[in-house]
Amino acid sequence: MRRRTRIPPSPLPQREGVDPMRVRLPVEGPWATVREHLVGRLSAGAGVVDAMLGSGLIVGADGRPVTPDDAYVPGMFVWFHRELPDEVTVPFPLEVVHRDEHIVVADKPHFLATTPRGSHVTQTALARLRRELGIPALGAAHRLDRLTAGLVLFTVRPEERGAYQSLFRDRLVRKEYEAVAPYREGLELPRTVRSRIVKERGVLAAREVPGEPNAVSRVESAGHRDGLARYRLHPTTGQTHQLRVHMSALGVPILGDPLYPVVTGPVPAGDFRRPLQLLARVLEFTDPVTGREHSFRSGRTLGAWSAYDDWAAGPAPQ
Repeated sequence: MRRRTRIPPSPLPQREGVDPMRVRLPVEGPWATVREHLVGRLSAGAGVVDAMLGSGLIVGADGRPVTPDDAYVPGMFVWFHRELPDEVTVPFPLEVVHRDEHIVVADKPHFLATTPRGSHVTQTALARLRRELGIPALGAAHRLDRLTAGLVLFTVRPEERGAYQSLFRDRLVRKEYEAVAPYREGLELPRTVRSRIVKERGVLAAREVPGEPNAVSRVESAGHRDGLARYRLHPTTGQTHQLRVHMSALGVPILGDPLYPVVTGPVPAGDFRRPLQLLARVLEFTDPVTGREHSFRSGRTLGAWSAYDDWAAGPAPQ
């Protein structure tokens, strides 16, 4: 059995709730120095790497700066802080609906990513909560799409994160979503949608393909008026964009969706108009650590249902 590599604790603190980058040097390779490997591996380029090394910004497990001449050591870990991108502040509150010594449940607004990724780093639910709650070790047990609002589960203790993540992996969490989409006369509900969804790296939209289903969603009606309908959605699997793909396939794409059924142009940063009308409304599970039964409900509303004209007009871009 292959032994798992022990990862040393980071010698660098977080910056604005964001962990430093960690790089492990490969066990085998042609590099004579740590610098040679980092120049070839990092997209920043030799000039940036040299400047970071010269300023002592890249460190080893003992916290001492790596020098340009340090010999390559197979399996060595190094850490550094990436330069944080300029981000437009997401001007909506991130509500904490539950907090104890094991978990934090937050009610995420639209447009806020769950965890740092790509151009969304400090403006993420995880980074915000780490800063606001003073819990540097906070981690996400699962993720919601950036455009989707609603309940997200975070873990307080790193050693317990796997137990909570396994709830989602093993489908032991009851999730209920709410969506606003066109009303389609003749669409028979409730129904269970099953299909095979693939999401290719670098491609914005997921798609359905022939084959064994890997995505299952229960779709129910929650009323309709003025050509719109409210839907209750119960995913039993967790494929990327699953609910959005299934609603579009039924001929009732969710309002505000920039990808389904047609990919539209990129929305400028700071444009918070017409948020996707999808909300993770309910999260229920048995706590794997305490055995307690949890049932959480989002306090948010979907604007297209409560005040369509206001949602359609939207706030002025920031």
